[in-house]
Amino acid sequence: MGGFSLLGFQKTFQKTSQETSKEIEDTGVAHRVGVIGGDGIGPEVTAESLKVVRAAGVALDTVDYDLGGVRYLRTGEVLPDAVLDELRGLDAILLGAVGTPDVPPGVLERGLLLRMRFALDLYINLRPFRAGPSRYNDGVDMLVIRENTEGPYVGEGGVLRYGTANEVATQGSVNTRMGVERCIRYAFELTKQREKKHVTLVHKTNVLTFAGDLWQRTFNDVAADYSEVGTAYNHVDAACIYFVQDPGRYDVVVTDNLFGDILTDLGGAIAGGIGRAASANLNPARTGPSLFEPVHGSAPDIMGTGKADPRAAIISGALMCEFLGETEAAARIDKAVAGADDVQGTTSEIGNAIAERV
Repeated sequence: MGGFSLLGFQKTFQKTSQETSKEIEDTGVAHRVGVIGGDGIGPEVTAESLKVVRAAGVALDTVDYDLGGVRYLRTGEVLPDAVLDELRGLDAILLGAVGTPDVPPGVLERGLLLRMRFALDLYINLRPFRAGPSRYNDGVDMLVIRENTEGPYVGEGGVLRYGTANEVATQGSVNTRMGVERCIRYAFELTKQREKKHVTLVHKTNVLTFAGDLWQRTFNDVAADYSEVGTAYNHVDAACIYFVQDPGRYDVVVTDNLFGDILTDLGGAIAGGIGRAASANLNPARTGPSLFEPVHGSAPDIMGTGKADPRAAIISGALMCEFLGETEAAARIDKAVAGADDVQGTTSEIGNAIAERV
């Protein structure tokens, strides 16, 4: 597997944060970062990410937060209001993974992860995928931009006659012109900085005629402002095929919340495995901190065994560095991850190997 690409990442932050009241801090300043190790292997991979970031010369003032499944089981709290208020004052958040078998599904997803996305306005989910030829394809080098605060995940809907033979469940998808446009415009700004300069909209316009129409019309309107960027449209089912058979056709993909959630896991699988997939949950306006996390789960079955691959968390740390203006450090981490691609060993041994190469 090759390194990931951050081409144009920082430039896009600068271009899309003109209205912000918080400027990018100069390199060398200690960045105040909240660390949510979470559950299972989360604290283990997060520790390696911080090790590599510091080895790259980035000064961090970290604040640890006890959040996740273990905290919920102990206190019944998921994300207290006071903690959320503290998070608003940080420069960034680095998250490991959350989830334990004893916590019911949805409690942490909605109460912690989605609440932070909505409350901190983390409306861009960016996931880079890059890998050399494999048994799946001839190579991957693309970014997926997923709208992160709308769609089916806002919780619109309800249930009637729960638990009966006549139960009715509805789940709405909320899409606003403002939310869709700022996501698409971010994707075009990012695409401008890349070599191929091509962006593909992925949706299901032939069936989702209301939401799909809004996305397609907005995409066309924004595209008119970027004559230098090529465009295409794929139905999401076709995109699933192309991701596996011909990912080289893609440069930047922009899509909605649900489709993006599914496609990015597929992207991780074809680009080296979900254990190497990183993500950035971004507030480009910088009205609050952005959040960086590996895509994988907490894997409680291997907690403490040293089997967890920390590369996804380390790449997420590099994305955080790029966001914080530490572009040279991010580039060194990028190169070090690529150079240690074949390194095997325990979680800490892999982290040490990458830190030494930085």
